[in-house]
Amino acid sequence: MPELVYPPVIATAKTLFRVLDLRLTVDGSHHVPRTGGAVLASNHVSYLDFIFCGYGAHASRRLVRFMAKHDVFAHKISGPLMRGMKHIPVNRSAGVGSYNTAVDALRRGEVVGVFPEATISRSFTVKELKSGAARMAQTAGVPLLPVALWGTQRLWTKGRPKTLTRRHTPITILLGEPMDPAAYPDANTMTAELKTRLSALVDRAQQEYPDKPSGPDDTWWQPAHLGGTAPSPQEAAELDRRPRRSTAS
Repeated sequence: MPELVYPPVIATAKTLFRVLDLRLTVDGSHHVPRTGGAVLASNHVSYLDFIFCGYGAHASRRLVRFMAKHDVFAHKISGPLMRGMKHIPVNRSAGVGSYNTAVDALRRGEVVGVFPEATISRSFTVKELKSGAARMAQTAGVPLLPVALWGTQRLWTKGRPKTLTRRHTPITILLGEPMDPAAYPDANTMTAELKTRLSALVDRAQQEYPDKPSGPDDTWWQPAHLGGTAPSPQEAAELDRRPRRSTAS
């Protein structure tokens, strides 16, 4: 079927990138295969990560089908767009169906995007990963690529106000070498290796990032181990365990 929704959405996003003068750095886009299925497994620091992870596959002319919470598909505005772009709804009470849909897409030669941390990392470090991305890659027999995003949290992240009109923000997108699922005895082993590779890419993105906090009030977007005031991984885990308020983002 023709892609009627995805191309204009991409064109709109690229226009916004130019208007906001986002300083995009993309490295490793050649790792995304031009044909055939693949899983992109990205770290998760922002509500906008799917946009930038998908942009990383643009050079290979691939459209990424992201797995996203069912609530996003139920929204009156985002729902039609998500369905039109053929993204994959995830209903956590019926996860097998979502998993099978993603595997079917991979077997058809689609690129599927996954955030294996499941939720945004408040600490801006890589959390423990779910094994679903590795299991899908092994079941479908397709490569798994780690993707590191950095700077996106400065636009919109958990517990912070949106700054979607922020200009000149550097955004880093690093795509790692494909992981061959046949090289790993099981999904847990592959997931452990994915976390190692993903953490290394995120560390590199943080070290090479061109901006520094402008002052004491601007250190919130830096992880604690780099001198920032983001919660430590332990503090972030405790925040995640607290009951969600209805007004929380």
